[in-house]
Amino acid sequence: MFEHLVSFKFNETYTADKEKALLDMLMTFKERIPGIVELTAGVNVTEEVDNIHGYTLGLRVTFRDQEALRQYGPHPVHQQFVKMLDGMLENVVVIDYPISRT
Repeated sequence: MFEHLVSFKFNETYTADKEKALLDMLMTFKERIPGIVELTAGVNVTEEVDNIHGYTLGLRVTFRDQEALRQYGPHPVHQQFVKMLDGMLENVVVIDYPISRT
């Protein structure tokens, strides 16, 4: 299996309505994109004092294998989500790594 972690940092055009639309879209991925085993997404509510980096939204997707992860990026549903980010994304951090469930 492969884990896909994403942290999103938004600019001033990010609103509560846009946040809801993004989260709603993310939560449909598991049913609409093949190879997703598990998915969670949510708004950053950390109470860490040194959280000054402004990453607002987090996503964690577990894929059945590396090929499913590779197919995810160009998938039309994912590309629709990417288009929703247009103009409001300041930065994004993506981490992909293999995991084993023993």
